[in-house]
Amino acid sequence: MTTTEIAPVQVTVSRDAGGNARVGLAGRLDATTLPEAWSQAVIPIRKNLPAQLTVDVAGLSYCDGAGLGLFAELRRSVAVKGGSMQLTGVRPEQQRFLDMSVLKDPLAGQLQPAPQPGSITQLGKSTWLIIEDLRQLVAFTGELTVTLFWAATHPHKVRVRETLRIAQKAGADALGVVNLLGLLIGLILAFQTAAPLERFGAQPMIPTIVAIAMAREMAALITAIILAGRSGSAFAAEIGTMQVTEELAALKTLGLEPVRFLVVPRVLAAMLVTPLLSVFCLLLSLVGAYIVMAALGYSLSFYVNAVIGAITYRDFLGGVFKAFVFALIVAAIGCLRGMQTKSGPGAVGDSTTRAVVAGIVLTILADAVLGVVFYYIGI
Repeated sequence: MTTTEIAPVQVTVSRDAGGNARVGLAGRLDATTLPEAWSQAVIPIRKNLPAQLTVDVAGLSYCDGAGLGLFAELRRSVAVKGGSMQLTGVRPEQQRFLDMSVLKDPLAGQLQPAPQPGSITQLGKSTWLIIEDLRQLVAFTGELTVTLFWAATHPHKVRVRETLRIAQKAGADALGVVNLLGLLIGLILAFQTAAPLERFGAQPMIPTIVAIAMAREMAALITAIILAGRSGSAFAAEIGTMQVTEELAALKTLGLEPVRFLVVPRVLAAMLVTPLLSVFCLLLSLVGAYIVMAALGYSLSFYVNAVIGAITYRDFLGGVFKAFVFALIVAAIGCLRGMQTKSGPGAVGDSTTRAVVAGIVLTILADAVLGVVFYYIGI
């Protein structure tokens, strides 16, 4: 038997003929006395692991959270060899506290990551998530369609002031960046087509190419992408925050449907301003293309006549209609992702990211579908 006094704690380690060990603790075991107690109790046990370890705490007058680590380490060390540890002399007031040292897995030296599921399991989970997301999208589309029809038949019940406020944020506040991108895109398209067309002596075709590309396709698409990055993400963040703070549940409790109260004003505002923004984007892109044409020596009258002869009212209305559809998609997806927000510190950020990605992907998908439809109906 060896006895070591560590004021104000005593540690006693003894063994019997069968190889079992006993550790006696007396006095005060806290963060101050733990290092010495650890060296006198844990290290000898580790050197010669017993099959059965008994820890006597009858003389222990005090133990804090740091002291529990001593018991947890003794239990883990013995379990490595397949042995067990038991506490004796535990007073009733100590029992609950000392039970906290019992780890679920004493062999775990550190936290281990959860095992990764197999490829089949991951494929099944991914497929189920996609199906569930599509189900929610279809259900939300149906509910939004019915609500928009209600708004069309009951315009006096629509939140007009809220709609105009959102239209200002999504439209007027975005006019500067839309005009800038339109100007740059027109400039870039004209520059990129100037060199190849020069080889064939077809530089006068630059206004036609830029005008058709921007009027039929690029103006609406660029505006929709900006809308997804600015307004779609904002819609998801606003409604997502309300979902986290349970404001949506409060609206339902008050008898207000979130789709009618929150989604409809945002969707209507986006559908109102996006076609107008696409028109500004088209106009500024034509200005950007003219800068290149002027640098190449072409007059303003030639450029204007070329643009007027290149596009028709069908091209213009087709682009405006695309912008209208894109606005509906981006705004609806932003609101849906906001309503799907889960709890947690990063939930709103995740919903915002999903809103932007889904809005852009669905916009391009809708653009492809509309392009095929327009082709077959001759627009």
